[in-house]
Amino acid sequence: MKKIILLLIGFIFCQNVFASDIDYDYANGIYHFVLTGDNIKKQMQFVSSSNLITNKEAHNNSQSRFTINTGYFDPKNQKTVSYIVNGYQTIEDPIFNESLMLNPSTRKRLKQILNRTEFRILDCDSKLKYEIASHGSKVDFMCSIKESAQGGPQLLPNLRLEEESFIIKDSEGNVVKEYASVLQKTPRTLIGLKSLPKGEQEVHVFIVTNKNPMDLYEAKELCASYGLDSAMAFDGGSSTSLNYKKINVISTQDNGDTGRALKSFMIIKK
Repeated sequence: MKKIILLLIGFIFCQNVFASDIDYDYANGIYHFVLTGDNIKKQMQFVSSSNLITNKEAHNNSQSRFTINTGYFDPKNQKTVSYIVNGYQTIEDPIFNESLMLNPSTRKRLKQILNRTEFRILDCDSKLKYEIASHGSKVDFMCSIKESAQGGPQLLPNLRLEEESFIIKDSEGNVVKEYASVLQKTPRTLIGLKSLPKGEQEVHVFIVTNKNPMDLYEAKELCASYGLDSAMAFDGGSSTSLNYKKINVISTQDNGDTGRALKSFMIIKK
């Protein structure tokens, strides 16, 4: 009897030790990942490259388990349009992108662009937690931003296309300009949070591939269908990229293409 009990305890222990903290499924052209547990919070980082590199290169260079694209960037000057924080330090700051800051068409919208939504890992008195918030929003007392990547727009609880200057409307409410193809059906990189009992959180990542492209209204509905509390988009279209185990998603169309060269990434270290 003692041997049976010991075997059962050992089986349960092994299940807990080897339980996956990265689960996923694939259906209808969409990869859906669920990231759970405290280890993920410690292993997740947001990184950037001085020269644009593909998602797979970032994945290999960082010896990552899981890598996706994150922030917006200017492919011409290879500078960021999104804030990136790594290890409590801002490593990418759009105010140093002269094409963004000096362009007459963007200068009028700078306040909204610089305050776009970001995904954060907060250090709250040595306890890590996730948050999706606008860049300018303050963190709670005793908390600091350990890691973050800005993208946008916010999808949940409210879709903020106009507030984050992804669309511009005329006086009659008609859309006269859109940016980042937010109203077009394209591949998407989406991330969201779901609250669990006892204050725990799940991170949900959706990679919407070329096989089922979506506009951001559809992306919002996708995130809402999983009961997420908050969600946002990262850069999409041809930037949408994923590397996990043998999965290599690229969203450029040319056969044999290795993927678009990108600026910033979310990685989960081994």
